Amino acid sequence: MQPMQLFDLAFRQNEWLAQRQSVISSNVANANTPGYKAKDIESFDDVMRKSVSMTATDPQHLSSGIGTFRQAEDGSNDAEVLVSGNDVNLEQEFLKSNDVMRSYSMNTQIMRTFDRMLQSVTKA
Repeated sequence: MQPMQLFDLAFRQNEWLAQRQSVISSNVANANTPGYKAKDIESFDDVMRKSVSMTATDPQHLSSGIGTFRQAEDGSNDAEVLVSGNDVNLEQEFLKSNDVMRSYSMNTQIMRTFDRMLQSVTKA
């Protein structure tokens, strides 16, 4: 992967994280609004699959479906719908917010480390 592509990918992920945090904040702000339905955005993996095409140089490099990761659908994200019609679960929203914070922190650390590596190579 080219260095500039890595920086572009990190920038795209940070933009996605900012959008997701905005949606989560809106859900929390409307937790007591009658009839409000909690929202979320498309996963970053799905966004990247739609915007980046991958090319295989060998048919065995990319397998179809084997080893792909999917989030378990065990019903843990289902929110209880209140009498008012509101289905925002504050615990789930805070967990999502924490996930965004961790992802942003990890993304920042990776980019900081990569930047240091580039600087050490160019100082030689």
